[in-house]
Amino acid sequence: MSAPGSLPKTVPFAFVIGIIVWSTTPLGIVWSSEHVHPTMAVLLRMLIALVLGALLLLVLRIRLPLHGQAQRLYAYSTIGIVGGMLLSYFAARYLPSGTMSLIFGLSPLMSGLLSQWILKEAGFGPLKLMAFFIAFLGLGLVCFDNFANQAGSLIGVGLILTAMSLFSLSGVLIKTITVNIHPLATTVGSLAFSMPFFMLTAWLFDANMPVLDINNRSLWAIVYLGIFGSLVGFIAYFYILQYLPASTVTLVTLITPIFALMLGSLLNHEPLSQQLVMGAALVVIGLGLFQFGHLLTKRWRASPL
Repeated sequence: MSAPGSLPKTVPFAFVIGIIVWSTTPLGIVWSSEHVHPTMAVLLRMLIALVLGALLLLVLRIRLPLHGQAQRLYAYSTIGIVGGMLLSYFAARYLPSGTMSLIFGLSPLMSGLLSQWILKEAGFGPLKLMAFFIAFLGLGLVCFDNFANQAGSLIGVGLILTAMSLFSLSGVLIKTITVNIHPLATTVGSLAFSMPFFMLTAWLFDANMPVLDINNRSLWAIVYLGIFGSLVGFIAYFYILQYLPASTVTLVTLITPIFALMLGSLLNHEPLSQQLVMGAALVVIGLGLFQFGHLLTKRWRASPL
Protein backbone atom coordinates (compact mmCIF):
# COMPACT_ATOMS: atom_id res chain seq x y z
CA MET A 1 0.00 0.00 0.00
CA SER A 2 1.16 3.52 -0.65
CA ALA A 3 2.34 5.61 2.26
CA PRO A 4 2.43 9.40 1.87
CA GLY A 5 5.09 11.40 3.62
CA SER A 6 2.64 13.21 5.92
CA LEU A 7 -0.26 11.62 7.75
CA PRO A 8 -3.80 12.90 7.06
CA LYS A 9 -5.61 14.28 10.11
CA THR A 10 -8.19 11.50 9.81
CA VAL A 11 -5.66 8.75 10.55
CA PRO A 12 -5.67 9.28 14.36
CA PHE A 13 -9.50 9.34 14.27
CA ALA A 14 -9.55 6.03 12.38
CA PHE A 15 -7.04 4.66 14.88
CA VAL A 16 -9.37 5.49 17.79
CA ILE A 17 -12.30 3.88 15.98
CA GLY A 18 -10.18 0.76 15.54
CA ILE A 19 -9.47 0.67 19.28
CA ILE A 20 -13.17 0.98 20.18
CA VAL A 21 -14.29 -1.62 17.64
CA TRP A 22 -11.58 -4.16 18.48
CA SER A 23 -12.14 -3.72 22.22
CA THR A 24 -15.79 -4.74 21.86
CA THR A 25 -15.34 -7.38 19.14
CA PRO A 26 -14.18 -10.30 21.39
CA LEU A 27 -17.25 -9.99 23.63
CA GLY A 28 -19.44 -9.66 20.54
CA ILE A 29 -17.97 -12.87 19.15
CA VAL A 30 -18.66 -14.73 22.41
CA TRP A 31 -22.24 -13.48 22.57
CA SER A 32 -22.98 -14.09 18.88
CA SER A 33 -21.87 -17.73 19.23
CA GLU A 34 -24.01 -18.48 22.30
CA HIS A 35 -27.16 -19.53 20.41
CA VAL A 36 -25.89 -19.56 16.82
CA HIS A 37 -23.36 -21.95 15.30
CA PRO A 38 -20.00 -20.18 14.92
CA THR A 39 -19.88 -20.67 11.15
CA MET A 40 -23.38 -19.23 10.71
CA ALA A 41 -22.66 -16.36 13.12
CA VAL A 42 -19.58 -15.25 11.20
CA LEU A 43 -21.30 -15.80 7.83
CA LEU A 44 -24.23 -13.55 8.78
CA ARG A 45 -21.86 -10.97 10.21
CA MET A 46 -19.82 -10.77 7.02
CA LEU A 47 -22.92 -10.84 4.82
CA ILE A 48 -24.35 -7.79 6.64
CA ALA A 49 -21.05 -5.96 6.20
CA LEU A 50 -20.80 -6.90 2.51
CA VAL A 51 -24.34 -5.80 1.64
CA LEU A 52 -24.04 -2.49 3.49
CA GLY A 53 -20.59 -1.87 2.04
CA ALA A 54 -21.73 -2.57 -1.51
CA LEU A 55 -24.67 -0.16 -1.05
CA LEU A 56 -22.29 2.53 0.19
CA LEU A 57 -20.09 2.01 -2.87
CA LEU A 58 -23.10 2.62 -5.11
CA VAL A 59 -24.35 5.65 -3.17
CA LEU A 60 -20.92 7.26 -2.89
CA ARG A 61 -20.00 6.23 -6.46
CA ILE A 62 -16.73 4.65 -5.40
CA ARG A 63 -15.22 2.34 -7.98
CA LEU A 64 -14.35 -1.24 -7.04
CA PRO A 65 -11.05 -2.03 -8.83
CA LEU A 66 -10.65 -5.56 -10.17
CA HIS A 67 -7.21 -5.38 -11.75
CA GLY A 68 -4.45 -7.80 -10.81
CA GLN A 69 -2.96 -5.79 -7.92
CA ALA A 70 -6.41 -5.17 -6.45
CA GLN A 71 -7.25 -8.87 -6.56
CA ARG A 72 -3.97 -9.67 -4.82
CA LEU A 73 -4.90 -7.16 -2.13
CA TYR A 74 -8.32 -8.77 -1.66
CA ALA A 75 -6.78 -12.25 -1.60
CA TYR A 76 -4.20 -11.30 1.04
CA SER A 77 -6.93 -9.63 3.10
CA THR A 78 -9.00 -12.80 2.89
CA ILE A 79 -6.30 -14.67 4.81
CA GLY A 80 -6.88 -12.47 7.84
CA ILE A 81 -10.65 -12.20 7.45
CA VAL A 82 -11.37 -15.90 6.95
CA GLY A 83 -8.55 -17.43 8.98
CA GLY A 84 -8.56 -14.84 11.74
CA MET A 85 -12.31 -14.48 12.14
CA LEU A 86 -13.45 -18.04 11.60
CA LEU A 87 -10.97 -19.52 14.05
CA SER A 88 -11.76 -16.80 16.58
CA TYR A 89 -15.42 -17.80 16.51
CA PHE A 90 -14.54 -21.42 17.22
CA ALA A 91 -12.15 -20.31 19.99
CA ALA A 92 -15.01 -18.39 21.64
CA ARG A 93 -16.50 -21.76 22.61
CA TYR A 94 -13.54 -22.41 24.89
CA LEU A 95 -12.14 -19.03 25.99
CA PRO A 96 -13.44 -15.85 27.66
CA SER A 97 -13.47 -12.72 25.50
CA GLY A 98 -10.73 -11.04 27.56
CA THR A 99 -8.35 -13.95 27.07
CA MET A 100 -9.02 -13.95 23.34
CA SER A 101 -8.17 -10.25 23.16
CA LEU A 102 -4.98 -10.74 25.16
CA ILE A 103 -3.71 -13.48 22.87
CA PHE A 104 -4.63 -11.45 19.80
CA GLY A 105 -2.63 -8.67 21.41
CA LEU A 106 0.53 -10.56 20.51
CA SER A 107 -0.01 -9.75 16.83
CA PRO A 108 2.58 -6.90 16.81
CA LEU A 109 5.24 -9.42 17.83
CA MET A 110 4.08 -11.90 15.21
CA SER A 111 3.96 -9.11 12.61
CA GLY A 112 7.51 -8.17 13.54
CA LEU A 113 8.70 -11.74 13.05
CA LEU A 114 6.88 -12.11 9.73
CA SER A 115 8.14 -8.72 8.52
CA GLN A 116 11.72 -9.93 8.89
CA TRP A 117 10.96 -12.83 6.58
CA ILE A 118 8.58 -11.20 4.09
CA LEU A 119 9.54 -7.52 4.11
CA LYS A 120 13.24 -8.14 4.90
CA GLU A 121 13.11 -5.86 7.93
CA ALA A 122 15.94 -5.85 10.47
CA GLY A 123 16.02 -8.60 13.08
CA PHE A 124 15.13 -8.11 16.73
CA GLY A 125 17.74 -6.49 18.93
CA PRO A 126 18.30 -7.41 22.59
CA LEU A 127 15.58 -5.04 23.79
CA LYS A 128 12.92 -6.48 21.50
CA LEU A 129 13.96 -10.00 22.35
CA MET A 130 13.51 -9.18 26.02
CA ALA A 131 10.09 -7.68 25.23
CA PHE A 132 9.22 -10.83 23.31
CA PHE A 133 10.14 -12.96 26.33
CA ILE A 134 8.13 -10.81 28.78
CA ALA A 135 5.02 -10.86 26.59
CA PHE A 136 5.10 -14.61 26.10
CA LEU A 137 5.75 -15.13 29.81
CA GLY A 138 2.55 -13.21 30.41
CA LEU A 139 0.80 -15.31 27.79
CA GLY A 140 1.92 -18.42 29.66
CA LEU A 141 0.36 -17.16 32.89
CA VAL A 142 -2.88 -16.34 31.10
CA CYS A 143 -3.00 -19.77 29.48
CA PHE A 144 -2.27 -21.65 32.70
CA ASP A 145 -5.03 -19.70 34.41
CA ASN A 146 -7.48 -20.80 31.72
CA PHE A 147 -6.23 -24.39 31.73
CA ALA A 148 -6.90 -24.59 35.45
CA ASN A 149 -10.38 -23.05 35.32
CA GLN A 150 -11.92 -23.99 31.99
CA ALA A 151 -12.20 -27.27 30.08
CA GLY A 152 -11.07 -27.21 26.47
CA SER A 153 -8.86 -24.16 26.99
CA LEU A 154 -5.93 -25.81 25.22
CA ILE A 155 -8.02 -26.13 22.06
CA GLY A 156 -9.17 -22.53 22.38
CA VAL A 157 -5.63 -21.21 22.85
CA GLY A 158 -4.43 -23.14 19.81
CA LEU A 159 -7.29 -21.77 17.70
CA ILE A 160 -6.81 -18.15 18.72
CA LEU A 161 -3.01 -18.32 18.33
CA THR A 162 -3.51 -19.60 14.78
CA ALA A 163 -6.10 -16.88 14.13
CA MET A 164 -3.71 -14.21 15.40
CA SER A 165 -0.88 -15.55 13.21
CA LEU A 166 -3.06 -15.52 10.09
CA PHE A 167 -4.28 -12.00 10.87
CA SER A 168 -0.68 -10.82 11.26
CA LEU A 169 0.40 -12.58 8.07
CA SER A 170 -2.40 -10.89 6.17
CA GLY A 171 -1.38 -7.43 7.39
CA VAL A 172 2.25 -7.96 6.45
CA LEU A 173 1.42 -9.37 3.00
CA ILE A 174 -0.78 -6.35 2.28
CA LYS A 175 2.28 -4.14 2.81
CA THR A 176 3.99 -5.85 -0.14
CA ILE A 177 1.43 -4.40 -2.56
CA THR A 178 1.85 -0.89 -3.96
CA VAL A 179 -1.64 0.20 -4.89
CA ASN A 180 -3.95 3.03 -3.86
CA ILE A 181 -7.54 1.85 -3.38
CA HIS A 182 -10.30 3.48 -1.36
CA PRO A 183 -10.59 1.74 2.06
CA LEU A 184 -14.30 1.08 1.49
CA ALA A 185 -13.55 -0.57 -1.85
CA THR A 186 -10.82 -2.62 -0.19
CA THR A 187 -13.28 -3.73 2.49
CA VAL A 188 -16.01 -4.70 0.02
CA GLY A 189 -13.59 -6.46 -2.31
CA SER A 190 -12.03 -8.39 0.55
CA LEU A 191 -15.42 -9.38 1.97
CA ALA A 192 -16.56 -10.52 -1.48
CA PHE A 193 -13.46 -12.68 -1.84
CA SER A 194 -14.02 -14.10 1.67
CA MET A 195 -17.73 -14.87 1.34
CA PRO A 196 -17.41 -18.21 -0.55
CA PHE A 197 -15.18 -19.58 2.23
CA PHE A 198 -17.68 -18.61 4.93
CA MET A 199 -20.56 -20.12 2.95
CA LEU A 200 -18.58 -23.32 2.42
CA THR A 201 -17.74 -23.75 6.11
CA ALA A 202 -21.34 -23.07 7.15
CA TRP A 203 -22.47 -25.75 4.68
CA LEU A 204 -19.81 -28.24 5.82
CA PHE A 205 -20.82 -27.84 9.47
CA ASP A 206 -24.53 -28.00 8.55
CA ALA A 207 -25.17 -24.73 10.37
CA ASN A 208 -28.81 -23.66 10.55
CA MET A 209 -30.21 -20.17 10.08
CA PRO A 210 -31.14 -18.80 13.54
CA VAL A 211 -34.76 -18.00 14.40
CA LEU A 212 -35.37 -14.24 14.60
CA ASP A 213 -35.93 -13.24 18.23
CA ILE A 214 -35.45 -9.67 19.46
CA ASN A 215 -34.62 -11.03 22.92
CA ASN A 216 -31.75 -13.13 21.56
CA ARG A 217 -28.55 -11.21 22.23
CA SER A 218 -26.67 -13.45 19.80
CA LEU A 219 -28.57 -11.88 16.91
CA TRP A 220 -27.97 -8.35 18.20
CA ALA A 221 -24.28 -9.16 18.57
CA ILE A 222 -24.19 -10.41 14.96
CA VAL A 223 -25.81 -7.17 13.75
CA TYR A 224 -23.38 -5.05 15.78
CA LEU A 225 -20.37 -6.98 14.50
CA GLY A 226 -21.67 -6.84 10.94
CA ILE A 227 -21.98 -3.05 10.99
CA PHE A 228 -19.19 -1.98 13.32
CA GLY A 229 -16.93 -4.98 13.87
CA SER A 230 -16.67 -5.73 10.15
CA LEU A 231 -17.65 -2.78 7.95
CA VAL A 232 -16.56 0.17 10.11
CA GLY A 233 -13.67 -1.74 11.70
CA PHE A 234 -12.28 -3.04 8.40
CA ILE A 235 -12.55 0.39 6.75
CA ALA A 236 -10.59 1.91 9.63
CA TYR A 237 -8.08 -0.96 9.50
CA PHE A 238 -7.42 -0.72 5.76
CA TYR A 239 -7.30 3.06 5.95
CA ILE A 240 -4.63 3.29 8.64
CA LEU A 241 -2.75 0.39 7.03
CA GLN A 242 -2.24 2.65 4.00
CA TYR A 243 -0.25 5.11 6.09
CA LEU A 244 1.28 3.17 8.97
CA PRO A 245 3.59 0.12 9.22
CA ALA A 246 1.88 -3.21 9.87
CA SER A 247 3.51 -3.52 13.30
CA THR A 248 2.26 -0.02 14.23
CA VAL A 249 -1.27 -0.75 13.07
CA THR A 250 -1.42 -3.74 15.35
CA LEU A 251 -0.40 -1.42 18.21
CA VAL A 252 -4.13 -1.08 18.95
CA THR A 253 -3.82 -4.52 20.49
CA LEU A 254 -1.66 -2.94 23.20
CA ILE A 255 -4.73 -1.04 24.39
CA THR A 256 -7.69 -3.21 23.47
CA PRO A 257 -6.93 -6.16 25.83
CA ILE A 258 -7.37 -3.93 28.87
CA PHE A 259 -10.76 -2.69 27.70
CA ALA A 260 -11.77 -6.18 26.55
CA LEU A 261 -10.95 -7.66 29.97
CA MET A 262 -12.97 -4.94 31.70
CA LEU A 263 -15.95 -5.38 29.37
CA GLY A 264 -15.85 -9.16 29.72
CA SER A 265 -15.82 -8.89 33.51
CA LEU A 266 -18.53 -6.22 33.73
CA LEU A 267 -20.92 -7.41 31.02
CA ASN A 268 -20.27 -11.15 30.80
CA HIS A 269 -19.20 -11.92 34.39
CA GLU A 270 -15.85 -13.34 33.27
CA PRO A 271 -13.57 -13.98 36.29
CA LEU A 272 -10.48 -11.84 36.78
CA SER A 273 -8.07 -13.92 38.82
CA GLN A 274 -4.80 -12.56 40.19
CA GLN A 275 -2.84 -14.79 37.82
CA LEU A 276 -4.84 -13.56 34.83
CA VAL A 277 -4.31 -9.91 35.76
CA MET A 278 -0.58 -10.51 36.29
CA GLY A 279 -0.30 -12.28 32.96
CA ALA A 280 -2.22 -9.50 31.21
CA ALA A 281 0.09 -6.90 32.75
CA LEU A 282 3.17 -8.76 31.49
CA VAL A 283 1.69 -9.03 27.99
CA VAL A 284 0.99 -5.29 27.89
CA ILE A 285 4.42 -4.42 29.34
CA GLY A 286 6.11 -6.67 26.79
CA LEU A 287 4.15 -5.14 23.92
CA GLY A 288 4.87 -1.63 25.15
CA LEU A 289 8.57 -2.37 25.44
CA PHE A 290 8.51 -3.95 21.98
CA GLN A 291 6.96 -0.85 20.41
CA PHE A 292 8.47 1.98 22.47
CA GLY A 293 11.61 0.51 24.02
CA HIS A 294 13.85 2.15 21.42
CA LEU A 295 12.51 5.58 22.41
CA LEU A 296 13.35 4.93 26.05
CA THR A 297 16.83 3.79 25.05
CA LYS A 298 17.42 6.97 23.01
CA ARG A 299 16.24 9.15 25.88
CA TRP A 300 18.46 7.28 28.34
CA ARG A 301 21.51 7.64 26.09
CA ALA A 302 20.80 11.34 25.50
CA SER A 303 20.37 12.18 29.19
CA PRO A 304 23.46 13.54 30.99
CA LEU A 305 25.12 11.34 33.59
